[in-house]
Amino acid sequence: MRALRLAAVGLTALVALTACGDSSDKSDTGNSAGGSVTVFAAASLTESFTTIGKSFETANPGTTVTFNFAGSSALATQINEGAPADVFASASPKNMAAVTGAGSPTTFVKNQLVIAVAKGNPKGLAALADLTKPDLKVALCAEAVPCGAAAKTALEASAVKVTPVTLEQDVKAALSKVKLGEVDAALVYRTDAKASASDVDAIEFPESAKAINDYPIIVLKDAENPTGAQKFIDYVLSADGIKVLTEAGFQAP
Repeated sequence: MRALRLAAVGLTALVALTACGDSSDKSDTGNSAGGSVTVFAAASLTESFTTIGKSFETANPGTTVTFNFAGSSALATQINEGAPADVFASASPKNMAAVTGAGSPTTFVKNQLVIAVAKGNPKGLAALADLTKPDLKVALCAEAVPCGAAAKTALEASAVKVTPVTLEQDVKAALSKVKLGEVDAALVYRTDAKASASDVDAIEFPESAKAINDYPIIVLKDAENPTGAQKFIDYVLSADGIKVLTEAGFQAP
């Protein structure tokens, strides 16, 4: 009997030690940004977030950031259809609101439109009204995409009617039409034109001030790595993250 009692005491102690070890491991995991963080982000964030992602990985060894860049409306649809994502960064509040249970996002930057033209501005464009010139080929983003909604607002504010030859599903696609010489001009974000400054020139126009887009970001409710997701957002909002974004041409919120 004495031997049985000693064995029972030993087993109880072993179970207690094992439980403590499990609790410690879970706590450590919860305080770490380790693992994979999947970020769905607006196409206009491609260059900035790629840079930020690399810096975040360096600052958080063992963490891998995977990006999915596309038009915000397409990303919202993918998320609502069950695509696995931890973070959503949209180019407009409207597309953020379209995500079921998006919660309370944080606006981290703003962006503004410019007219992108081929280097040297061969058509001599100087104002938004110039986009109505005969035989001028113009690309716009589709209205469902934030850059398309912003273009519509700017054009209506200036009473300018433009008939585009193509409507693209994200700002990168619209800009590529200019770079490839398929159109003479496109309404794109200032940041995208700046990222492609070796290929295009950017023409500022005052009406764009009436169509500035807010960019919200959030940890999604079904995030597989909510801790890592929040740490990524914290890094985006840090001085280092904001520096990358403002240098790319984004405006402070």
